[in-house]
Amino acid sequence: MRYQFVDCRWTLGEPGAGRELYLEGHIPGASYLDVDADLSAPPGPGGRHPLPAAEDFAEAAGRAGIGESVFVVAFGNMGGPERLWWLLRHFGHDDCAVIDLEGWRGPLSSGEENVEPIEFVPRERHDDTITAEELAARLDDPRLLVVDARLPERYRGEPNPIDRKAGHIPRARNAPYTGAPPQNAVEAEEVVVYCGSGVTACVQLLGLVQAGRTDAKLYPGSWSEWEQRDLPVEKS
Repeated sequence: MRYQFVDCRWTLGEPGAGRELYLEGHIPGASYLDVDADLSAPPGPGGRHPLPAAEDFAEAAGRAGIGESVFVVAFGNMGGPERLWWLLRHFGHDDCAVIDLEGWRGPLSSGEENVEPIEFVPRERHDDTITAEELAARLDDPRLLVVDARLPERYRGEPNPIDRKAGHIPRARNAPYTGAPPQNAVEAEEVVVYCGSGVTACVQLLGLVQAGRTDAKLYPGSWSEWEQRDLPVEKS
């Protein structure tokens, strides 16, 4: 088994900013995958960062040097590395860890890396997501805990430049991605996590796995899909 570091830094609303940071300095040998271009499908009715198609993700992962017998070490910011971790798990590749770049004590390299492409064979799971329709139909189900991973002001419905419609999914519990998952999410019968567009929610999903909760689901469209539809909204 070999290791492949992958830089997943990005900036919301600034396409290309993450790659610029990569070119300025990254862990030697690291490849780069962009949240907007590589770890998501184009924005649309399904939200700002819909899940990529299996074949598109396979092409991006292979180009980044990810394939069989490769252990991925993802780093970045704002849920980028956790999004790669979740997608790899979703497509059948469990060998991935997430590290904090600030904790890296080694040298950094600049410019592009010569990363040898490899074949990535996707084996897509179908038990780790929930659709808007399924979630809307279960809002009153006491067995289901819905976790909103956005920052508190967005959860409360305060005006902000990101959300076109302010508020949160009814009955959702706020647990910002900047903190630990709530204990009741570890213990609940069923758990769904969402955020603004399905990226920072992956931070909480990784935290839940680390706490022993491996079956929590992602609502991929998250608020950026929910707010486009005629679905219930709460403010608090």
